[in-house]
Amino acid sequence: MSQQALEIYMNDHLAGSTTGQLISRHLADHHRSLPHGGELRRVADEIEEDRQSLLDLMAALDVPARRHKVYAGWLAEKARLLKLNGRVTRRSGLSTVIELEALRLGIEGKSLLWESLLTLTPREELDEGRLRTLLDRAHEQIDTVETVRREAVGAGLG
Repeated sequence: MSQQALEIYMNDHLAGSTTGQLISRHLADHHRSLPHGGELRRVADEIEEDRQSLLDLMAALDVPARRHKVYAGWLAEKARLLKLNGRVTRRSGLSTVIELEALRLGIEGKSLLWESLLTLTPREELDEGRLRTLLDRAHEQIDTVETVRREAVGAGLG
């Protein structure tokens, strides 16, 4: 992968991680008193750590973080507020389902990032063990979010 392609790829994932961090924090805050509140808080904390890991990897690979990509991720998360959920002034069960689905898709994308970087591990800047740990954690996050999503579907759509 060329340096330019690596910069674009990693910055696109940085934008996605910005969106995911905001969505996960929103879900954790909104559901803090519900049965899965602690699990959502853990996932949100881990996503924040994963974003920092991405920034650390970018620095190690001399990939500058592009501010406009971070802003694009922030705007994407704010655009979520504009979607129609059948209610004008409050959340619906559909809001939670869609947010959980978006979060799961983001984590799936993050797992693909870690897998892609694993193919580059002959580079001395990349720690294969750390990437495998991040990949395993992404899979655990997917399982957690999917469990909560299934319950939300039953409550919000059933």
